[in-house]
Amino acid sequence: MVAHDTNPKRPLAQGLRRPAARMAARAVAAGMPPGWAGWRWVREETVGDYLARGGAGDYETIHPPARADNPLPRNIDDPTALSDDPDWFGFSMRDVPKRQSGETFRATLPDCTVVTFNDLEKDRFWPTILNRDNRALILREMRYRAGHAAVLRQGAQPVRMAEATWIAERVYENHSHWLTAHLPKLCLLKARGELDGLILPARRSPSIHASLRMLGIAPENHFVHDPARPLKVDRLTVYGTDRFRPELLRPVRDLIGHPVARPWRKVFISRAGAAIRRLVDEAAITPMLRDAGFELVRMEDLDFEAQVRLMGETRVLAAPHGAGLTNMMFCPEGAHVVEIATPRYPNPNFYALACAMGLNYWMVAADFAGPDGIDRLDRDLTVDPAALARVLSQIDG
Repeated sequence: MVAHDTNPKRPLAQGLRRPAARMAARAVAAGMPPGWAGWRWVREETVGDYLARGGAGDYETIHPPARADNPLPRNIDDPTALSDDPDWFGFSMRDVPKRQSGETFRATLPDCTVVTFNDLEKDRFWPTILNRDNRALILREMRYRAGHAAVLRQGAQPVRMAEATWIAERVYENHSHWLTAHLPKLCLLKARGELDGLILPARRSPSIHASLRMLGIAPENHFVHDPARPLKVDRLTVYGTDRFRPELLRPVRDLIGHPVARPWRKVFISRAGAAIRRLVDEAAITPMLRDAGFELVRMEDLDFEAQVRLMGETRVLAAPHGAGLTNMMFCPEGAHVVEIATPRYPNPNFYALACAMGLNYWMVAADFAGPDGIDRLDRDLTVDPAALARVLSQIDG
């Protein structure tokens, strides 16, 4: 059945709005301040594009683009056995051995405005940065959205600062993204003596708070951003980083890790208490794991410092796909990482992370469990116990 619009004015209103929208977009593109059009028509550009068209600011390349030379997973001999589907990650499992890493850059730009909002429905934090020409900078996990326009339309009195450094991305509260995208920036800032002016997000989990303390960063000594108010900065510093560069990731282990010279633990990360991505047959493989010398650990039962210390003593880390695997960053170089994941959702991130940290990566194919129709990112998994046992025996063989 097709629903018909019974309001005779609505088609006319829509017909009038479309030309007006096109005119507003063209006017903003020609240089009209986007605020005159209600902030909806903000243009976006990269830092490089901004500078290339004559924008003011300082730019430094810290690490130039580089091509990786990573090994195949330890139990894979043929690279064509790896998925070549990049999905929405931007690179595939097959790309990891020769993956192109983006540059690390530092840019300080004048007259910037930081605007953020919290998506209450999904409980997500969305930041964007407008340059002096009111164009939104395209940075990782930072894009201009309708919520930013709503904040700007409200006209809240902005906070003004002379100098500041912004590091927070859209998913900073995610454990994996904090460890791989934000702690590397903080370690870089610390190494360069540039922590002054650091802006911290208002919401900080216990793990975020603990990691800051372990880096010697006292939150009370830094400005905390209020999402309700835009932030206008005379000179704003931003960093562009690749999440899987060894030069950025290994300093995290060096500064806050506790790797031992002779790790002995075998740890299996249990997701039995998780809401999603559980291993439904975990109970069936538990006897085999214990016979092989593994201890089953729920990371949520440990505080962050305890997790770091545990990983520093771990020789073999095994787990179903999930954020807890990111703790491999604190395993000693040369340790083994076994990821249980389905080829039907080929996420290359943990393979790339293991390579960057100098770890031996093994993969065990799993399959989805439960009914179809659930987002594959959230679906439970099932694994063949024999396949897992075969990989674990190779590690000790």
